[in-house]
Amino acid sequence: MDGSEGGSVVVDGLLETLAGASSASWVGRAWAGSVLAAFAGEPAAAQALVGLLLDVQDTAVTRQTAEALVRAGTADAVAVLARAVARASDSHADWIQTGVHDALAEGAALMDLLVLCQGLAHAPEAAVRQGAAEIRTWVEKHEAEVTR
Repeated sequence: MDGSEGGSVVVDGLLETLAGASSASWVGRAWAGSVLAAFAGEPAAAQALVGLLLDVQDTAVTRQTAEALVRAGTADAVAVLARAVARASDSHADWIQTGVHDALAEGAALMDLLVLCQGLAHAPEAAVRQGAAEIRTWVEKHEAEVTR
């Protein structure tokens, strides 16, 4: 097996996962969100992730995708989350926030998330700045509740 075959397997897996993002099954879409979170820096994955965060069919997809993005712990993942928060209805924002809190409750690094949000405060894209500020507020409130 030469080096190009391994890359082909990764591309095939990513394409399969991207297809799962439009599955009729909420389980398939939630699975895709969990897997795609690791590829948040790839434009096609980022676009699919925003769609999953704003899923109109099932809030479980929104919640699980948000949790996966927080767990990914990268600036790209938090930027995707922030873009979706900026576009989300109040209801979707609540479910995204629940996913963020789920990740924090299960051990995701709160301080790392705060630092990433702070870094995105200067992002060129207004939606990312706006969403990151909202996420930071959620995380700070979560921290205050936990430390009471």
